[in-house]
Amino acid sequence: MNIGQAAKLSGISAKMIRYYEQIGLIPKAIRSDAGYRHYSSSDIDSLHFIRRSRDLGFSVEQISGLMNLWLDGERTSSDVKTMALTHISELRTRIAELQAMAETLEQLARDCQGNNQPGCPIIAGLIEPKTLTEQQSQKRQRVQRTPRFGSSSLAPLRNRRSL
Repeated sequence: MNIGQAAKLSGISAKMIRYYEQIGLIPKAIRSDAGYRHYSSSDIDSLHFIRRSRDLGFSVEQISGLMNLWLDGERTSSDVKTMALTHISELRTRIAELQAMAETLEQLARDCQGNNQPGCPIIAGLIEPKTLTEQQSQKRQRVQRTPRFGSSSLAPLRNRRSL
């Protein structure tokens, strides 16, 4: 099938499919004599895997690690579970950060009169240095530096043609 059909079946845009090929997340498609990309059913399976992984919030690097585990016949389920549990922890941290941001903004909005006067606590709150949001951002950066499971290299996926 061509890239348009693959995009429709997978729910991933043709542009993103080309990008995933370019970075090696999926193998380069076989080309027809006319130069059109041709995708197999195993390519569509890979695209579904990527789409579902993205829907669950995994990064491209994490998806690469998951795909390497998927393709590794000697993997253990504990490797996959550890990666999933780590991701859950990161998601919970991000949720807490978003809740803190919403609470801060709600407080600023409550403090704002919302009238025709120029003074506004929301604007004043955005000017304040080292806000709660910045503190949360620093905490998130520390979390993102934790080691990821699975290979961070996309190279093993570049030359793969079938699953």
